[in-house]
Amino acid sequence: MDDIVSHKQVMTQMEKAHRFRALHEGSGVLLIPNPWDAGSARVLEHLDFDALATSSAASAGTLGHRDGRITRVEALAHARLIVQATRLPVSADLENGFDDSPAGVAETIRLAAEAGLVGCSIEDSTGDPHKPQYNIGHATERIRAAVEAARALPFPFTLTARAENFFRGEHDLDDTIKRLAAYEEAGADVLFAPALPDLNAVRCVCATIRKPVNFMVGVKGCSYTVAELAAVGVKRISFASSLYRAAMTGLLDAAREVKTLGTFGYLKTALTSAEFNAYLKD
Repeated sequence: MDDIVSHKQVMTQMEKAHRFRALHEGSGVLLIPNPWDAGSARVLEHLDFDALATSSAASAGTLGHRDGRITRVEALAHARLIVQATRLPVSADLENGFDDSPAGVAETIRLAAEAGLVGCSIEDSTGDPHKPQYNIGHATERIRAAVEAARALPFPFTLTARAENFFRGEHDLDDTIKRLAAYEEAGADVLFAPALPDLNAVRCVCATIRKPVNFMVGVKGCSYTVAELAAVGVKRISFASSLYRAAMTGLLDAAREVKTLGTFGYLKTALTSAEFNAYLKD
């Protein structure tokens, strides 16, 4: 991949978009961690990851909300901060596109591009606990509208389509695969079914889908090594809100130590200000 612009250079959105697409087409597995703010984005860039993505849960958490409780304006403003903090290509978790209609989802894609993003994921969840997923026909039309909006952009915007079955309590692998195949046919660039129950289910999805498949780590008991996921055909691994939750675990442990014991033992392993500043801009 020597012909790809180095991520150590300042890249235009066009260059980032081409690099992001190429990372899905090369050999090996693309690790795409999910920062929750500009500072964490800077740290992950310095650790030599090749691309970043937002997490809807982490984005909401930074605003004091639960996942699914922030607006499109808030989500894109948060994504823009991460885009501006890093030289890496950034994709975004844009939930269900913040609109039921295909036209509304297409508008979300256009706004995502304006925010500097070079990709995003759109899921088929409705936000209604009584009917957690759109029917497959409507869901596919929404993905098709997103694809058309993405292809109208002056750069290759990488669209990921998510089938939310297992994440929303609909434990039907056949329907999950049927949905992913329909979204692939509609033109999605990457396919994604979060919370698959085991490695064999991941293998079945990868065997059916021709385009790159994303696996989400972070669900206890349903995460595997990079080598195991590569062996069954996974092309991209995202971290969801797991890094954010790990950071919040550190916060809780440190704060509870002070509150309950009156000690500051967490300082023994914490980064110093100088060490953390090394990751940040002047």
